[in-house]
Amino acid sequence: PPLLTGPEDYDYWKSRMTAFLKSIDSRTWKAIVSGWETPFVLDKDGNKTTQVKAEKDWSKDEDELALGTSKALNAIFNGVDMNMFRLVKRCLVAKDAWEILRKAHEGTSKVKLSKLQM
Repeated sequence: PPLLTGPEDYDYWKSRMTAFLKSIDSRTWKAIVSGWETPFVLDKDGNKTTQVKAEKDWSKDEDELALGTSKALNAIFNGVDMNMFRLVKRCLVAKDAWEILRKAHEGTSKVKLSKLQM
């Protein structure tokens, strides 16, 4: 994956990392766009309970989504230097890591708006 080494190359890295993630497979990029949640056991009416589903009981779709976020998170972890890694090292979901890096380098929408108005 492309390597993010500092704030000055974030835009360059983001474009290249987006292309890299999409080239892995569609579920990897979807993990960034849609996120991922741990599957929970459903009750008899099909409603989500508070009990986390054991991995051995995951459906094929749940396995595929988990694999997508694992691939994306691995690419992000390997695509940042040690300083950037400190920002995302506790993330378990790729979308969370992506958003942390985005906010750290682009800022929130309020910060972006104020930069545009300068």
